[in-house]
Amino acid sequence: MADDDITFDQFLLSLATAAMMHLGVVEHPEAKEKKVDLVQAKQTIDILGLLRDKTKGNLSAGEQQLLDGMLAELRMRYVQAKG
Repeated sequence: MADDDITFDQFLLSLATAAMMHLGVVEHPEAKEKKVDLVQAKQTIDILGLLRDKTKGNLSAGEQQLLDGMLAELRMRYVQAKG
């Protein structure tokens, strides 16, 4: 694997970061401000859920734990943001 190849963990983290940005938790890198877009947040969270379902039984224990933890955190934050 080359140094610039993306790992599954990095891929998951990039999706989780995008969801956090859409939830207004982290600043948008271009706008330099926090913006909430619940539609985009939900879509990104749903993609992570889809990945969990489709990769069931094929992930390492660490990958599974990372994905499950991300989903739990993001879903909780989504419910809070939706109010």
